[in-house]
Amino acid sequence: MLYKLAQKVLFATDPEFAHDLSMEGLRLGHRLRATQFLFKVIRQPVQCMGLEFPNPVGVAPGLDKNGDYFEALGELGFGFVEVGTVTPRPQPGNPKPRIFRLPEASAMINRLGFNNKGVDHLVNQVKKHHFKGVLGINIGKNADTPIENAADDYLCCLEKVYPYADYITANISSPNTKNLRDLQAEEQLDHLLGKLDQRRQELSDQYDRYVPLAVKVAPDLDDDTIPIIAEVICRHHMDAMIAGNTTIGREGVQGMKHAEEAGGLSGAPLKPKADKVLAALRKVLPDKVALIGVGGITTGQDAVDKLDLGADLVQFYTGMIYRGPELVSECLKAIKNRKPDSRPE
Repeated sequence: MLYKLAQKVLFATDPEFAHDLSMEGLRLGHRLRATQFLFKVIRQPVQCMGLEFPNPVGVAPGLDKNGDYFEALGELGFGFVEVGTVTPRPQPGNPKPRIFRLPEASAMINRLGFNNKGVDHLVNQVKKHHFKGVLGINIGKNADTPIENAADDYLCCLEKVYPYADYITANISSPNTKNLRDLQAEEQLDHLLGKLDQRRQELSDQYDRYVPLAVKVAPDLDDDTIPIIAEVICRHHMDAMIAGNTTIGREGVQGMKHAEEAGGLSGAPLKPKADKVLAALRKVLPDKVALIGVGGITTGQDAVDKLDLGADLVQFYTGMIYRGPELVSECLKAIKNRKPDSRPE
């Protein structure tokens, strides 16, 4: 009820301003120790990627791009928080306006373009805090880095965040950085993941600490591409795949205001496409490769659906915008009541 009142105020303002305002409000609540009394982390432990997650519901990257709010977000009941996407150098992202609400569809379109303060800022933020939860850090490339040099940017971020992350995600799926999705092609993906796996092995020895690597792919993958990506993922010992990001498609929002804006579509209309890719990946990946299901979670049943299709963990972002923190407890309640052994054969 409280969030519904706040939402009316926030939705009367520019979406990006509303995001910044709500995040600052959340940080204030954390500093005043209000959120820890209003919410609690419900324990439904899950073993995944060699880590123990307090529960399987997490924050998708984007809500906290720079590591400025992860402690406050963690107090809302999430089992894990993923921050980013962060790039080697700070960058402003694409010109504003770049976020558009489609409330009648519980959806959003964004073309942010990895706007962030750079990896050094994020690392400094993480170092200043003693987060007790599971922290994922999502890394990408700068917009002005040629695609043939993309691996250099990912390696730069990997090296800087490695000592501080519980797991690291290579984001190769945003539609808002030119040519980024080209990294999903077999040759480019093989080159990138080979470099990341080799450097991860070196860092593991250096820090005497193994940090799992995940790869985030698009929900727009075709049926022929999915087995190829899965094979490359296994070849280079990736620990998890995240399916998926926003979609360039407009199914479910045709004719709505802002539907033709450039960018990636998220929210409820994304769910069928994201679920299809998730299920296809589970069929071709070995069980040792974890799956994190993202895209279209706006109810507790949506989270259950992703687990039933083979996800080990779930994340959401847009659902948080439309439903607020109550979505976390709703998802966990639905998961707790989920019928056992409901995954497809």
